[in-house]
Amino acid sequence: MAGLWVGEAALVTAGRRGRRWPQPLLRSAALWTLKHVPHYSRQHLVVSRSLCSVGYDSNEKTFDKILVANRGEIACRVIKTCKKMGIKTVAIHSDVDASSVHVKMADEAVCVGPAPTSKSYLNMDAIMEAIKKTGAQAVHPGYGFLSENKEFAKCLAAADVIFIGPDTHAIQAMGDKIESKLLAKNAKVNTIPGFDGVVKDADEAVRIAREIGYPVMIKASAGGGGKGMRIAWDDEETRDGFRFSSQEAASSFGDDRLLIEKFIDNPRHIEVQVLGDKHGNALWLNERECSIQRRNQKVVEEAPSLFLDSETRRAMGEQAVALAKAVNYSSAGTVEFLVDSKKNFYFLEMNTRLQVEHPVTECITGLDLVQEMIRVAKGYPLRHKQADIPINGWAVECRVYAEDPYKSFGLPSIGRLSQYQEPLHLPGVRVDSGIQPGSDISIYYDPMISKLITYGSDRREALKRMEDALDNYVIRGVTHNIALLREVIINSRFVKGDINTKFLSDVYPDGFKGHQLTENERNQLLAIASSLFVASQLRAHHFQEDENSRVPIVKPQVANWELSVKLHDEVYTVVASISGPTFSVEVDESKLNVTGAWNLASPLLSVNVDGTQRMIQCLSREAGGNMSIQFLGTVYKVHILTKLAAELNKFMLEKAAEDTSSILRSPMPGMVVAVSVKPGDLVAEGQEICVIEAMKMQNSMTAGKTGKVCPQGPASPGRCDRKQNLHLGILDGWGLRGTADGVSLSLSLLRTRALQSGLPVFCIHVTCRPSRRVCVTSRESKNNCSSP
Repeated sequence: MAGLWVGEAALVTAGRRGRRWPQPLLRSAALWTLKHVPHYSRQHLVVSRSLCSVGYDSNEKTFDKILVANRGEIACRVIKTCKKMGIKTVAIHSDVDASSVHVKMADEAVCVGPAPTSKSYLNMDAIMEAIKKTGAQAVHPGYGFLSENKEFAKCLAAADVIFIGPDTHAIQAMGDKIESKLLAKNAKVNTIPGFDGVVKDADEAVRIAREIGYPVMIKASAGGGGKGMRIAWDDEETRDGFRFSSQEAASSFGDDRLLIEKFIDNPRHIEVQVLGDKHGNALWLNERECSIQRRNQKVVEEAPSLFLDSETRRAMGEQAVALAKAVNYSSAGTVEFLVDSKKNFYFLEMNTRLQVEHPVTECITGLDLVQEMIRVAKGYPLRHKQADIPINGWAVECRVYAEDPYKSFGLPSIGRLSQYQEPLHLPGVRVDSGIQPGSDISIYYDPMISKLITYGSDRREALKRMEDALDNYVIRGVTHNIALLREVIINSRFVKGDINTKFLSDVYPDGFKGHQLTENERNQLLAIASSLFVASQLRAHHFQEDENSRVPIVKPQVANWELSVKLHDEVYTVVASISGPTFSVEVDESKLNVTGAWNLASPLLSVNVDGTQRMIQCLSREAGGNMSIQFLGTVYKVHILTKLAAELNKFMLEKAAEDTSSILRSPMPGMVVAVSVKPGDLVAEGQEICVIEAMKMQNSMTAGKTGKVCPQGPASPGRCDRKQNLHLGILDGWGLRGTADGVSLSLSLLRTRALQSGLPVFCIHVTCRPSRRVCVTSRESKNNCSSP
């Protein structure tokens, strides 16, 4: 049963080409697979009908073995299609990815180095050795990493290995934003005004920006995926943008060249999928709306775009194909445009690879883009004409990230997935992921958990299915952005299609705060929380075989439960009673009936509140009455006590909150790559203190108050006044590895380095856990730190 590809319409066994199985046997095989295959494998087998409706011609000979030079969900995605086509696969992995899902899915796996990408997934020598060792005939690069690296493509060609992507000329021409812009102009593609050369330094950047006129966009020439991009509105931001963009570009792409162009304010980001072959044929496969972004990275995508009319769609598609033909493009690629309110569109860039959001195009066209890429790489012509490309239905994709959406719409989070369950039991749902329960989200790689895709006959159905899918998605162990995703798709502006690339900052000018409950929704939440509390109390009173117990058991007979429920610093009096599976709850002079199965061990609880069906998740319940409930996508913390317990709780002392006004605490895990101050410096509020790199994005950390950098640990108030001095969690000369709670480090390792290095060590205040501090000091001041 290994290698089964299970869909709603068909079931194909990899390796048995051309053989049709009797339908009853197919059903039995599918049922056996769903029953016996482990969850992490099963979730990658069950797919919706819209995934790949175009079948595979078993008479077409392609490759015997393909190496997938990537990791995570895109590696799994490529391996799925290879299995469907009867192609064996080789996975590469770093040492920390040895137990990853893509490694388990592949037929073979080769370790190519340690965790850092520069030593593993970007290590061309190690990957070439893996190709030689396994005898792979072709390489699919996925996206990111080496997918747009012309040197890698040249190495493969020299070794007589097929690169499943465009040729090196197209990669060079379109991968370099400066050259691609010139080619676009020659191909009569609309372009954005700007400077077409390479910006040499910050001073030249300022001069060019003034000539173009603010605002401007500073972009990495070899970049993509939102990395190495900054918007500048004045000279100071231009200088900072040049510095950060060049550093990010060097880190992510090994190329720090930058260009500057006019920034079009409030545009839409719409891209066109193209597909070309080696026989001069090229198609445009409709568009994708990608305007919902944060930090120039897409969050929600859909196909088609609600904004485009057929005439504009055709014009954009024809220009995209003209650009592809100008460089003899032969693979799947994406031409990105900025579109203003009057439907004027301008070429942004071309990505010479498979895009993250390609599934929405697959859903509305019925094409398997990975399969088409493999066919084209083998030399087959395209099977379709432009007139054959349909728009069937509507598809929406949400990028589910391990991020905290309450911090700048999503700062990276790390951790281990303690529980993970995808909503594949719902109709029209597809999940592209590369994780399983127990997987780690680390600082080394992109924090994406999965791509959640829903498909419907129209946009309304696709969005409703997305709403249900987000409610049914179980992710425990890491912070995630489901709350933000759900709020976006139900927002009235988004539903009407009134969006642009500044949507998030416009709708949430003060930052994302989660779902804002209406009075009715608040009462529903209070009623559900009270019902859960009473259900758990009743379960605690249950004893097995209590009728035969030698010790008489007295069960409390409670008709009505009088409760005190605290939500958002407001205390509500609630009265609950139970009759079978239904609770009658009185909240704020309203009476609600809550019905459910009340399986408290289940990660998902379906409850009905006065005829309204809600899917909730009880994330935690504590004996002290604290409860966390995911309701309408947002996690709410409630505190529930009985009336007597609430009266007694008034006499309990409250724990004083930690004063963090003098502490610079990293809002995300990452590496300290630069320190801009030294002990004793006077700093002003808003001044840069250090730069932290997280998931290849560099973030400037600034002082929250005016003060002096304290050279001592905070345990000596006489020497270090907390009201005037700034305690920093930074160690000069070393990068610190981050955790979800702040910056952490190995004391023994750093102490050894401090004693051996002779460098001036001024460490100060490193937050390891909430309310816990640790300091590393030089040999001259060993005793100045404590751990309160």
